[in-house]
Amino acid sequence: MNAAFTTGKELQKMDPVFGQLSFDDHEQIVFCNDKDTGLKAIIGIHNSVMGPALGGTRMYNYANEWEALNDVLRLSRGMTYKAAITGLNIGGGKAVIIGDAKTQKTPELMRKFGEFVHSLSGRYITAEDVGMETADMDIVRDVTPYVTGISESRGGSGNPSPVTAYGVYLGMKAAAKQQFGSDVLSGKKVLVQGIGHVGETLVDYLTKEGATVTISDINEDRLYEVGAKYNAEIFRGDDLYSADVDIYAPCAMGATLNDNTVYKIKAKVIAGAANNQLADENVHGAILQERGILYAPDFLINAGGIINVYAELAHYDKAEIMRKTENIYNTTLEIFDFAIANKMTTHNAALTIAQNRINQRKIENSKK
Repeated sequence: MNAAFTTGKELQKMDPVFGQLSFDDHEQIVFCNDKDTGLKAIIGIHNSVMGPALGGTRMYNYANEWEALNDVLRLSRGMTYKAAITGLNIGGGKAVIIGDAKTQKTPELMRKFGEFVHSLSGRYITAEDVGMETADMDIVRDVTPYVTGISESRGGSGNPSPVTAYGVYLGMKAAAKQQFGSDVLSGKKVLVQGIGHVGETLVDYLTKEGATVTISDINEDRLYEVGAKYNAEIFRGDDLYSADVDIYAPCAMGATLNDNTVYKIKAKVIAGAANNQLADENVHGAILQERGILYAPDFLINAGGIINVYAELAHYDKAEIMRKTENIYNTTLEIFDFAIANKMTTHNAALTIAQNRINQRKIENSKK
């Protein structure tokens, strides 16, 4: 009798939500559709043990709805651990809007999205992400209070990107200290992949410290503009991942550390702003460790943005935002030590510490 094997694609069709690894016990998934504005969005609430779920909205022209669903699941899960490892009393959530932000985003679409957010009564609080601007969050704010990252003129914390970049920079310095014995980046060769708001600010920090910066981006106009502004070298090779650099900083979309790239990387440190850089957390994290490449957990070092927008909920000032962001340096070093002591990957070390905090809060909540 022949055994019948079900392929991954068939499984996705059979159990498109609950059956996915990325589902990871999400509490709630909301599918939002509005014919008049063309809105097609998915909101993922992964975990609310620490507090209401906070996470940005990404507008992206996904190849299909499955890709969008998988992205929001992975992103919202990452937000849970990002908040927990950073010591913030909020849960993890995220939203994606399917479409081209440059051609399909309208004020009406953003207002309608805000109405869907509002219908959740504060279980999910949104903010900006890829394809979004502070002005978009201001439109959402017109219809719901459950939004952060609004303009400073409206009492918000403004664009979180500069703070995100600062945290990534400090996490990179901590990784350099661990791997090279010094956190001085002057003279180090750094490849920054993706030069959006966060990537450009990171290039600025690195250039000012004297690092040799190479940049890559799918937008050629942007590439040449940023290259000229910071006198950064533009990557012109055939294979980005085998570039001869000391540090690789992925700052675009996730999953760039995958089966096709993980053995090519020559950099000794990976520290960037992109979410979910490891396509498979366990497999690719272990391969990097075996190859002697130090991975700075993405959901820790890119937490500056959530620290920035959380200030609107916790009512702390800019000085406290920067203090919390600067602590990313120390936490990164602590995670490296924890990983060595417990013989695990740096990613799993960060996950373990974050999960321990969530578990402790769950016990405390049950006693109330």
